[in-house]
Amino acid sequence: MLRAVVTAGGRIEGTFAAAAGTTVKALAPFGRGVLLDVILDALAAAGVGEVAVVGDPAVARRLPEGVRLIPAAPDGTVNVARALDAWPDGDLLYATSDLPFVTGDDLRNFLAAGTGYDLTMPLAEAADYAATYPGAPDHITSLGDARVANGSVFFIGRNARVPVRAIAGEFFAARKSALRMARLLGAPLLVRFLLRRLRIADVERRAAAVLHVRAAALRNGAPGLCFDIDTLDDYRYACAR
Repeated sequence: MLRAVVTAGGRIEGTFAAAAGTTVKALAPFGRGVLLDVILDALAAAGVGEVAVVGDPAVARRLPEGVRLIPAAPDGTVNVARALDAWPDGDLLYATSDLPFVTGDDLRNFLAAGTGYDLTMPLAEAADYAATYPGAPDHITSLGDARVANGSVFFIGRNARVPVRAIAGEFFAARKSALRMARLLGAPLLVRFLLRRLRIADVERRAAAVLHVRAAALRNGAPGLCFDIDTLDDYRYACAR
């Protein structure tokens, strides 16, 4: 059975918090609800039956019946570890709570595309991302001749749970930075990055070798899996659509 966990412990401050009217990013107003509602609705539409959310008591008040709360810690690395421990075993779909445009179809297609792999993340092609979100703040990464937007959703199969748990904080912190990912996966990738020769296939092969799992970065992912809200500009853009 596929289960899901959503991290909703992230905090915002300053002008971002003032604009959102909250210091909890997942509870920032969006549409007719809050940001957290979007991913929870998408999971339900994708048919994911068991969901846990890492968050504080204010988040608990937004959870639908049957969604379990895992208390958040001030440390984001600790929250990632708690998310990975949300369920004792089996396959896991991990998502952040700041994906304003994600849909159930996006999640279903992502899972179908990753059949046969133990660890996957989606990548949206830069041209597709820009066409879907014209004028959006830049979220594009270049790897070799590829220009992509990195996703904030991950499939972690049962065989990958233990090795991913061992590097949990570093893995998720590095997901948006080619340099940090190269450092995490070792000197060979770091050298290729510094020489501007690092490719997506290099990262896939090295991740498989380090973690001993079948890993893939899935190209042509839905842009809705890759547009997340890191800044006030991201939030304003999402609210204006």
